[in-house]
Amino acid sequence: MSSDDGTHGATPTGDSPFRTEPTPRDEAPQFVLPLVVRIERAEPPSRTDALETAARAVLVMLSDERSLGEGEWAQAVRDWEDARIRKVVRRARGAEWRRAEALPGITVTGKSAQVRVFPPVPLDGWPKDLARLQVSGTDLTDPEPPQAPDPAAPALWLSPDVEMSAGKSMAQAGHGAQLAWWELSDTERAAWRGAGFPLSVRTADPAYWRQLETSGLPVVRDAGFTEIPPSNTVVSEGPRLGDAMPGLGHL
Repeated sequence: MSSDDGTHGATPTGDSPFRTEPTPRDEAPQFVLPLVVRIERAEPPSRTDALETAARAVLVMLSDERSLGEGEWAQAVRDWEDARIRKVVRRARGAEWRRAEALPGITVTGKSAQVRVFPPVPLDGWPKDLARLQVSGTDLTDPEPPQAPDPAAPALWLSPDVEMSAGKSMAQAGHGAQLAWWELSDTERAAWRGAGFPLSVRTADPAYWRQLETSGLPVVRDAGFTEIPPSNTVVSEGPRLGDAMPGLGHL
């Protein structure tokens, strides 16, 4: 897995936490959103399911009552969003996973993947049971090519131009999901949450990626601090749920 603790970007507008150049957000205390993926030796999750589960985990954290208003995690979430938006994915198995599950957080389960997301922590203040987990190491694969994305759900398109580890890709998918979340009204957010946050994460073919990059849709830009040079990594397309759920619009 790879950490994703650099600066990441969307198409820069105003004082965005995703701008790659210095902004006032850099002067604020820096926080990180920890995610831990369960990878048992005998039954590792498929790569695509791990990416989609990580993206949903970010949305579950953002929409949880404890993250809103006067909830117990709300101040940490506000501090995190006031600075750079950082996410780090680590891996755990066996006793490591059980220790991670004992810490305050939320476990999100996909078809084969389990990802636990935790409230944001200071960049240098990780709980010891999370800090000791590996960031690099085992990667993930898909036993079969993923099916075409569901046209009735949001699609997070990965760039075909950059190779990323599963951990890096999971964090990038989480960024893409967060950008999509920010584009929605409260009513649209409630509808997406009520549906269980359906979404797809796929790698775009080169021709479609070129269209996506210039479409005006939310774009995640990695600043190039880990694994890859500065690059656009994810475009969030959708949500395309208007036909499936009344009241939910489009990005």
